[in-house]
Amino acid sequence: MEIVIITGMSGAGKSLAIRAFEDMGFFCIDNLPPHFLPKIAELASATKEKISRIAAVVDIRGGEFFDDFKDVLKELKKDNRNFKLLFLDAHDDVLIKRYKETRRKHPLTHEGDGSILEAIQKERKKLEDVKKYADFVIDTSTLLPKDLKEKLFEIFVQQKSKETMLITIMSFGFKYGLPLDADLVFDVRFIPNPFYVDTLKHKTGKDPDVKEYVLRWEVTKEFLQKLFDLILFLIPNYAEEGKGQLVIAIGCTGGKHRSVTVAEELKKTIENQGYKVSIFHRDIEKDIKG
Repeated sequence: MEIVIITGMSGAGKSLAIRAFEDMGFFCIDNLPPHFLPKIAELASATKEKISRIAAVVDIRGGEFFDDFKDVLKELKKDNRNFKLLFLDAHDDVLIKRYKETRRKHPLTHEGDGSILEAIQKERKKLEDVKKYADFVIDTSTLLPKDLKEKLFEIFVQQKSKETMLITIMSFGFKYGLPLDADLVFDVRFIPNPFYVDTLKHKTGKDPDVKEYVLRWEVTKEFLQKLFDLILFLIPNYAEEGKGQLVIAIGCTGGKHRSVTVAEELKKTIENQGYKVSIFHRDIEKDIKG
């Protein structure tokens, strides 16, 4: 029996996710009250493997029932149920934009002054403890629907045949905000910035000239060696503890030069150790000013 519990912020993509799980052959349930989860698992077990994979959305729409969610998760863990918790998140401004575009009401707009932002902030507060139980956290702020579907397939289908965890390396610009789903964040703004070299400023960290510039410095070389040693130490230890996903974020000012080069170097090093790695340059196409 495999159970995936989908939760997270309203507007972060749970409806898209449950459709993706249907495509993967899961028996899917939307807006399930948390205390029904153990019963659903028991009933599915009684079908003698006719239903072996369940995906259920449990979120704030459950009202008062949702308050029991954390206790139910503890119960499932205590009973050694084979379940994974998927948490979908997005930045507040992205969630507000999505609600305005769809003209749907947030489930908590009836509380407080009725503003979308206040409802989002209340929901985020309610979900703080639940998020700590998540096996997978996905920030959908910059993902298209097809990107989210591909990421879910990668985690819940392709990964089945692998012993190693799903490792994602992300470059980003601090000026555009921290990635919400990062497990580890490294700041490389101490490396000399190619932006201030006229022939490099409009190129990216994937360009050979920028790469050569970023990697030429002794401080870069020393940092990369320490970074490689740390990450290659952490990966097997995280895997030993049952961690299924590791998101490593590398940030510079605008996410276009230094972080991109360092992320690409880290990807090569991890892959050389036999791990499967995906890479995502979140802000590489954005214009930066320093």
